[in-house]
Amino acid sequence: MTAGSPKPPTAPLLATDNISEHDEVCACYQAAPARLAAGTHTVCVGEMTGIPAKERIAPTKPMRPGQAEMVEFEYTRHGTQCLTGNFEVGTGHMIAPTVQPTRDEKDFAAHLEQTVATDPKAGWIFVADNRTTHVSATLVLLVAGMCGTPTAPLGKKGKRGVLKSVATRKAFLTEATHRVRFVYVPKHTSWLNPVEIWFSVVARRVLRRGNFRSTGDRREKILAYIGYYNRTRAKPYKWTYTARPLNV
Repeated sequence: MTAGSPKPPTAPLLATDNISEHDEVCACYQAAPARLAAGTHTVCVGEMTGIPAKERIAPTKPMRPGQAEMVEFEYTRHGTQCLTGNFEVGTGHMIAPTVQPTRDEKDFAAHLEQTVATDPKAGWIFVADNRTTHVSATLVLLVAGMCGTPTAPLGKKGKRGVLKSVATRKAFLTEATHRVRFVYVPKHTSWLNPVEIWFSVVARRVLRRGNFRSTGDRREKILAYIGYYNRTRAKPYKWTYTARPLNV
């Protein structure tokens, strides 16, 4: 990846880790700029869940000489929402985000459909973790339709065919010949997904000291920050991790 910041973790693997899966993810990031130039997006997708809308019961007092900013610690809760984000590896932009109350498999499939619709003729590679919503039957049917695969022979969930199990669905979703496909990070390695780094940015700059009158107000402020970030701060992260094993 091209130069930029912040930098993802550089910790090496243990010798017992699944090197091939880590290699695939790292190679995907390294190939992203060239793939984007050729018309294929590489997008890291993930969810930031349970984001609370907290309204402080007293106004924040701004800092002044000799006194730090004073933020009221008591607040009223106005509910929670989920931010589903897409980090474009080749550019560092956050594209087609969604902020909504739920995060079930239909929500994720709808998010994916809206994302692909931003460039419907392009190729798309989505890097994701192994959450069940990311390997659902709903998602398989959506991707099959996008790739021109007849849905009739796909079988039945829990019974037969592509839809039978998580393993069969994952094999279909990772098929390299598909225009829309997935690359999954190994289990317990969500830190390999740069969207998690970006979530820490929005947590620090928008959520941690924020004051939100409602979930709608919080949603507007998150989306406003994403627009500002894309205009002024977005750039590719410098990826230094190479999946080099640590012999112990």
